[in-house]
Amino acid sequence: MKGGKIMFERILYPTDFSDVSMKALKYVKQLKDAGAKEVTVLHVIDERTLVVPDVFSGIDFMAVENELRKVGEEKCKNIVAELQERGLNARYRIEKGIPFLEILKVSREEDVSLIVIGSHGVSNVEEMLLGSVSEKVIRKALRPVLVVKR
Repeated sequence: MKGGKIMFERILYPTDFSDVSMKALKYVKQLKDAGAKEVTVLHVIDERTLVVPDVFSGIDFMAVENELRKVGEEKCKNIVAELQERGLNARYRIEKGIPFLEILKVSREEDVSLIVIGSHGVSNVEEMLLGSVSEKVIRKALRPVLVVKR
């Protein structure tokens, strides 16, 4: 904090590319006016979707993961380009794991001043069962969290 002003210089923007997370991107862009300088775009490949039940033992999960990573990188590059057009210093990270844990880990590694996250992800049913990713991030994050609703 400089002179009593809260600065959100380093932003973590986790995204699963859902509608609400794309809505959150608009807020990230607007934060440039509030002193934001750097944005880390984070996409987490949920390792739980890569667990192999016996029935699917014929599926090449490495190939599935590689495909998810490729699609994720493509989308992240587009988001980074949009943020750079807005004058923000942006880059992306693709991680694999439990989404909320990876978000918390990356927020510490990148020493961010704010996490901007959508209130609901792609899978609403899964979130009702597991508790939403954003809710867990809010409860456990050591940094302020801006939650963007649908």
